[in-house]
Amino acid sequence: MVAFLLILVVVLAVLGGVHWYVWRRLVRDVTAPGGLPRRLGTAVVVALPLLSLAALSSSRAGAPFWFQQVVAWPGFLWLALLLYVTLALVVGEAVRPVLRARLARRDAKAAVPPETAPAPVPAVEPEPVTVPDAGKPSSVSKPVLAEEPVPPVVAPADVSRRLFVSRVVGGSAAAVALGTVGYGTYGVLRGPRVKRVTVPLAKVPRAAHGYRIAVVSDIHLGPILGRAHSQRIVDTINSTQPDLIAIVGDLVDGTVENLGSAAEPLARLRARHGSFFVTGNHEYFSGADAWVDHVRELGLRPLRNERVEIAAGFDLAGVDDVAGESEGQGPDFARALGDRDRARASVLLAHQPIVVHDAVRHGVDLQLSGHTHGGQLWPGEYLAELANPTVAGLERYGDTQLYVSRGAGAWGPPVRVGAPSDITVVELASKQA
Repeated sequence: MVAFLLILVVVLAVLGGVHWYVWRRLVRDVTAPGGLPRRLGTAVVVALPLLSLAALSSSRAGAPFWFQQVVAWPGFLWLALLLYVTLALVVGEAVRPVLRARLARRDAKAAVPPETAPAPVPAVEPEPVTVPDAGKPSSVSKPVLAEEPVPPVVAPADVSRRLFVSRVVGGSAAAVALGTVGYGTYGVLRGPRVKRVTVPLAKVPRAAHGYRIAVVSDIHLGPILGRAHSQRIVDTINSTQPDLIAIVGDLVDGTVENLGSAAEPLARLRARHGSFFVTGNHEYFSGADAWVDHVRELGLRPLRNERVEIAAGFDLAGVDDVAGESEGQGPDFARALGDRDRARASVLLAHQPIVVHDAVRHGVDLQLSGHTHGGQLWPGEYLAELANPTVAGLERYGDTQLYVSRGAGAWGPPVRVGAPSDITVVELASKQA
């Protein structure tokens, strides 16, 4: 408990510091003290993180679903915007002195008048003057002086230069962040694209050559992604005409009561050998047993530490997610794979890639996983690498191959940057073919 509180204090301190930095660069440095723009900007920078905290905590706090939906969009989108506006502002720190120096040189040149030739003195007729001593007119000319050019008056410009640079850098950072998050949001709402991967397996019989498994993970139905999202996914999967469908966890972020209707399109999934489901860590935040019962009603078959023999000639096994260990429902590889015929090829559905080492020990030929989202928001993949053996794609561990999908949805911000969502059609290739 003490360790958790310390981590919480550190996280809150970091978030507070980041928000102060963003306020300073986007509000204080570009507005006049006491003015309406500064007051509005300050109010926004205070309100948005509060909405983010509400979005993150409302579901687990049992808040009404309508409230979760109200705070989810602004609260989660702000987290993505905060990331990219902060990164852009940090890059802008290197631009500021360069831009100020160029403006200073330009102003210095403008303050110095150009060298000009002496202005010609117009010829004038000498005006006669009377000399008292002589009493005679004299032809002495009055001297006529040419007007000297007056240099332009240049007011001190340092303050205005700083304001101009702050507005340019701050405006550019905001534009980059908005464009990045906007495009990343469009990518999620548009729906996942189909990715195709061929996986050769030595034990797959000739009859299973070309067998297609549609792998979808991390759909994350919730306050933002609802029924329309699941319908897009169902349509995309069915368009690939797979032999088997595997949903490898993190289907939902919420209860059956709130999201049961959003999951109903899954009943229209079509595959020759059916649709299968294993739990992810988010199911255990949302009532795993209730969701297992609900997907069974929708026509999917949950694999809870069990396996089935697929008629094409391989075993399909599924294990509960490691998050279920706190409820006595974690993965049980011995139960799912212990007594099988190892001469047959085996495909394992497991939400988290980290269990691949258990899969190796139990002679699994291919493990299909999700969980990582491919990092979801760049540079998140570098953090994901710290906790997962594979972040995305196909890799080999001993005699076991591991394929990790980037997922079809998004957790938290409905945004993906550098990690596009996917539904993967894994095509098994027999070496006997």
